[in-house]
Amino acid sequence: MSEPERTRPSARTRAEEEADARVKASSDAQPTSEEEQAAARGDALDDDEKRAYKDAIERGARQEGEGRLP
Repeated sequence: MSEPERTRPSARTRAEEEADARVKASSDAQPTSEEEQAAARGDALDDDEKRAYKDAIERGARQEGEGRLP
C-alpha cells in the first residue's frame, strides 16, 4: 500500500480554519422564562418522566453496534 499524496492547504484555507477555531460555541435557543423559573425551583419529575429516564439509561447501557465505545 502506498502513502497517500500529501497536499498543502492554501493561505485562504488556513485563514478560514483559524477564524473558525476562534468562534465560541453557544446554544441555538435560549431557555424561556418559564423554563428558567422551573430550573430555579428544581421541579420534581413525575413518575412517567422518572420511568422514561430510567428506560433511556438502561437502553444506553445495553447499546451494541456502531458508535459504542469498547
